[in-house]
Amino acid sequence: MSVAPNRRTILRGSAALAAALPLAGAVSALSTGTAVADSARAAALPDLGPGVLVFDPSMGDAAIQARLDDVFRTQQSNQFGGERYALAFLPGTYNVEINVGFYTHVLGLGQSPDDVVINGHVTVDAQWLGGNGTQNFWRAAENLCIVPPDGLERWAVAQAGPMRRTHVKGDLTLWPSPPGNRWSSGGFLADSVVDGQVDSGSQQQWLSRNDRFGSWTGSNWNMVFVGTQGAPAQHFPNPAWTVVDRTPTVREKPFLTVGRDGSARVLVPALRADSAGPTWTSGPTEGAAVPLSRFHIARPGESAETINRALDRGQHLLLTPGVYPLAAPLRVRRPGTVMLGLGLATLQATQGNSLIEVADVGGVTIAGVLLEAASAGSPVLLRVGDGRSRKRHFADPAALFDVYARIGGAVPGSATVSVQIDSNDVICDNLWLWRADHGNDGSVGWAVNAADTGFLVNGDGVTAYGLAVEHYQKYEVLWQGNHGRTYFFQNEHPYDVPTQSAWVHGGTRGYAAYKVADPVTDHQAWGLGSYCFFDLQADIYTDRAYEVPDRPGVVLTDLMTVCLNGPGGGGILCCVNDSGDPVQNGFGTFNMKLYRDGVPTV
Repeated sequence: MSVAPNRRTILRGSAALAAALPLAGAVSALSTGTAVADSARAAALPDLGPGVLVFDPSMGDAAIQARLDDVFRTQQSNQFGGERYALAFLPGTYNVEINVGFYTHVLGLGQSPDDVVINGHVTVDAQWLGGNGTQNFWRAAENLCIVPPDGLERWAVAQAGPMRRTHVKGDLTLWPSPPGNRWSSGGFLADSVVDGQVDSGSQQQWLSRNDRFGSWTGSNWNMVFVGTQGAPAQHFPNPAWTVVDRTPTVREKPFLTVGRDGSARVLVPALRADSAGPTWTSGPTEGAAVPLSRFHIARPGESAETINRALDRGQHLLLTPGVYPLAAPLRVRRPGTVMLGLGLATLQATQGNSLIEVADVGGVTIAGVLLEAASAGSPVLLRVGDGRSRKRHFADPAALFDVYARIGGAVPGSATVSVQIDSNDVICDNLWLWRADHGNDGSVGWAVNAADTGFLVNGDGVTAYGLAVEHYQKYEVLWQGNHGRTYFFQNEHPYDVPTQSAWVHGGTRGYAAYKVADPVTDHQAWGLGSYCFFDLQADIYTDRAYEVPDRPGVVLTDLMTVCLNGPGGGGILCCVNDSGDPVQNGFGTFNMKLYRDGVPTV
């Protein structure tokens, strides 16, 4: 199903621009030099396919609004559908309301967020699910200035709903509007400015990285701030604010821009060390501008062989919105290659294959993709490197941005590992790796969507900002490299464990959600939350949520466990190793301020 293409709103991926409006509106809109310039910029863009809708101010707000409403009607509750959209706005001012549904990516095409001004709201709410925002997955907004007329912007997302590089001229609330239960379970905000106050409301957990706020209010289980100006003072657990003043090493996600001459580029931001605040508030974001002409523009239906030939020629890769069934992996062998997805581009493994294999080279970017097991037996969906390596990439690390994995939910499938990091010094920024707990009929079950581990790290010096891994059947995170760093971890144990005997290893009940391997001597993590909800009433327990070697260099800061079961449903017996109180047989939480060298601090 697709949104009706006959309303010509600059939807070609760009070329339908001027003809997109009714004739009278087009004549009126094109009567000014500014409108002509806008149309010329859009017309100069390459064809980005039917899923990319490019808007410019010359179209008129009413026509743009009608098209936005069309998309939202299709995508509001389309949780496991195949439609994908990128709503791209050329620089200018728009008086529109943008409701953001599933698989909808809203992006400004300016050099600065303030180049695209939305006098309205860019909204994620949850009335489609009775006010429950815990399933508001797979959507995004970036590179925009939002000016809400009532002063309040609402972004009530769950996992895989990032907001990046955004300027909110007002307040920002992160939970659903009434009526309803108003639950929410996000989330990720980076490289952004909120002039007013951020209210986390019912959000269970949240990561803010390199942002600037007027102020922050609210706390639930696990709120983490890294390199964020205006963050609250460190306090744990009540309120649960984990604050790291500076971001040690990061670069921001690449973004698409269009210049006044119509030239399209992808800006790849520079690596920053010891940073705080956004990249763009004191001048243009530093980085390399790569002409879009150097990208292979892929469309659904292309084979892995076709795309790999382009990568081998030295081209970068732009994945336009849609679902890509692939019988073989995409192979990235050249340093500095950018693979950028628009509109939650989805890669499906159809022959028990992997989906992306990155060589042990520096500077590679993988961004904006959903990786899906659409067949049985994939050993891994995404792998960076190929086995342990002594090669270091301090100055030019590979990076993953907004990378999501899905096992089950839409289609049945299985994969042993979702993301495997073998290279050293890789940066991971907003990953949600999900073995589905719900979905289309026949796609979910203990033996239907089998998956051992979400995140396997063999490389040294790997850093994760915003790591959510849920419902895998063995160690959900297995970290075997040294000098790893995690800033925010969110987890749910598998819901559907059929019997305790099906979920044991050796003499241990269940598996730790976050396992640091015994040989590791240096590892640190901040702001960790692990929850259980065993929904088959089978009296299921896991012995611990976190399992780490007792060494001075292994430190966990601000961690907690939650039991969401009713009576008789089981629980988590220890927090770290054999330390910490149980949470079991009914709702309960346990908080630990520090775990170092075998000693817990509560």
